[in-house]
Amino acid sequence: MVTITDIAEALGITPSTVSRALAGNPRVREETRRAVLEAAERMGYERNIMASNLRRGRSDIVGIVVPRINREFFSNLISGAESILGDAGYRAIICQTHEELDSEIQVLHTLSLHRVAGVLFSHCIDATDSSHVLPALGNIPLVQFDRVFSDLPGAKVVGANFEGAYEATTHLILSGYRRIGTLAGYLNIGVYSDRLRGYRKALEDNGIPYDESLVFPDSIFRESGYTACHLALDAGCDALYSAGDFSALGALDALKERGISVPDDFGIVGTANEFFTALTSPSISSVGQRPYDMGREAALAFLERREGVTVIPMELHIRQSSNRNNIWLK
Repeated sequence: MVTITDIAEALGITPSTVSRALAGNPRVREETRRAVLEAAERMGYERNIMASNLRRGRSDIVGIVVPRINREFFSNLISGAESILGDAGYRAIICQTHEELDSEIQVLHTLSLHRVAGVLFSHCIDATDSSHVLPALGNIPLVQFDRVFSDLPGAKVVGANFEGAYEATTHLILSGYRRIGTLAGYLNIGVYSDRLRGYRKALEDNGIPYDESLVFPDSIFRESGYTACHLALDAGCDALYSAGDFSALGALDALKERGISVPDDFGIVGTANEFFTALTSPSISSVGQRPYDMGREAALAFLERREGVTVIPMELHIRQSSNRNNIWLK
């Protein structure tokens, strides 16, 4: 790799003069600056961005930390954030934690070492509290999205999880289902506890007693949704509101295995509106989270140094898995 010292030796000047010329320092004569730039291009010099960031104490890079990149929700969110950051002159580094706390701590520490300008962050399942975040990041500006810790400073951008779950459960009730369970997800995480509250409130508002035995926690993956659906069937459920689409997909697998007609004998509504929900047979009703808008808002919150909470509305997409009354399809 060509260094500043190599350029200096080629031109017979000092490394400090080369450094000032590359930085556009007005103390360097114009003819010297041109000679340095021409030599740098000819020799293939590339600036050491990390070293430059360490010297300046800042950068034009923003870290975006997500639990999993292979979820349509998070990939669309990243796209929305980049659309704002790019126009503002920032570049994004995308990091995934694979839902592991140790990985999350390492990622945050690495971004801090690189002196990123800010971090957009959604925490992993394993993170039960925020105690690791600020020690890793220091004073780097932080914006949280989707999965957030309420006790951390900075802006938070979240979906209307309570309202979305309430609407989904109410839809199942209006479709004639009565013993409605929920694939509730990890209840130590705010988004899932909010969805459980919405589910419970919809039951209570419609005169259906809340039955804790019909709440199946820790079920956000296809495999856990499959297992929990068998338990729900054994408990006499005729419908499930799922706090995630992958667990709803697993539930659909279980229902097919047991020969149960959907939606005639059993209804399902998921959450996130992942791409596959419109492609399964039957297609899966789901509460969409508008991740692209969430990503844009998170990036704007960073640029504007916002505080407080921004709530992004959610929208119920009714498809075959719950459309027992043949109302409409989205």
